[in-house]
Amino acid sequence: MAKNKPSQVFQNRLKSVRIAKGLSQGELAEKSGITRQAISAVESEIYLPSTGVALQLASILACRVEDLFSLVLSEEVIEGTFIGVPPVETPSVPLRVKVATVRGKRIVRPVTGLGEVLSYTVPADGYLVDTTTERSGIKARVRLSRERTAVEQDISVAGCDPAIFLAGEHLRRRKDHVAVVGWTMGSMAALRALERGEVHVAGLHLFDPATGESNLPFLKRTLKGTAYDVVTFAIWEEGFLVRSGNPKSIRDAADLADPNVTIINREEGSGARLLLDQRLRAAGVTSSHLRGYESIARSHFEVARAIAGQQADVGIGIRSAAQLFGLDFVPIQSARYDLVVPTPYLKWHPTLAGLFDTLVSRPFRNEIEALGGYDTRETGKMHSLR
Repeated sequence: MAKNKPSQVFQNRLKSVRIAKGLSQGELAEKSGITRQAISAVESEIYLPSTGVALQLASILACRVEDLFSLVLSEEVIEGTFIGVPPVETPSVPLRVKVATVRGKRIVRPVTGLGEVLSYTVPADGYLVDTTTERSGIKARVRLSRERTAVEQDISVAGCDPAIFLAGEHLRRRKDHVAVVGWTMGSMAALRALERGEVHVAGLHLFDPATGESNLPFLKRTLKGTAYDVVTFAIWEEGFLVRSGNPKSIRDAADLADPNVTIINREEGSGARLLLDQRLRAAGVTSSHLRGYESIARSHFEVARAIAGQQADVGIGIRSAAQLFGLDFVPIQSARYDLVVPTPYLKWHPTLAGLFDTLVSRPFRNEIEALGGYDTRETGKMHSLR
């Protein structure tokens, strides 16, 4: 893929430092033991000083050599595939984007896709220069604000467990300058993004009542081949999120058919939507009898926020989201949240193996257990698709 390579630029601040110290070229030349013409040539960038001359000048000016002379990289512009809806025209304020390298291609997403809070806490990798529409998709040019080598170490994860960012922070403690970026989406959407080569890892929680097994039956039906590693992130509790005190006395799926109960749902393909539909069928309740069934939230936190804000009475979610928003929680089941990664990625990606080492570390496991609703006894366990 074509890219503009960064060029090294020699930055010379000798003149500004000399003037700030109140010295003329002649005075600096006399103190440093070199000619005034040499000082003039260095300041005019005609002459590049040797290490010895640079050290002598820094000593006389009571500063560091890098305060006088340094090499900087010019801004690098790279190309990638844009995911999302690009701006109609180049805005006056540049679009902040994240960049990931997956299977040898670059994926570009707007930072705003991380959500209202993370958009202000996750720094951009660069700024959108322009986009062009081609048969293969939308191509974007990005002016990087981070070193490309650092961007290439980042890990892109699709899924709906917000604790993935905690895993990223613990990984950063072990390996500096590495970021884990979590893109919130339902389980099946995460798998599709993984198959398209848009992320490195997909997280999912899809419980199969016929086998009593989490995730593996769906993965065997959905993924082509078995060249994937499936690693348990944690076992979490799923259930009904309700307002404090459970004023509508919701205990099971049959209670959702009450015309005075409004639900908030998740998108098709999400584990929470699958669980709700399974429980409705078991209770003999059709979705058309539910008030709010078509109202969609895109994450566990959005479900909890809607209920806390009295926009709905109940929704499917995880215990930790209920605790964060001061809601009551009616447990339904425990389910495994697994991470799926193509096996070859572990060999060529520079930091991906470090993420899975982080998951099994005691400090990380202690932290997510303290969130509530997480069981880490199987964290790091590998599952075979064969």
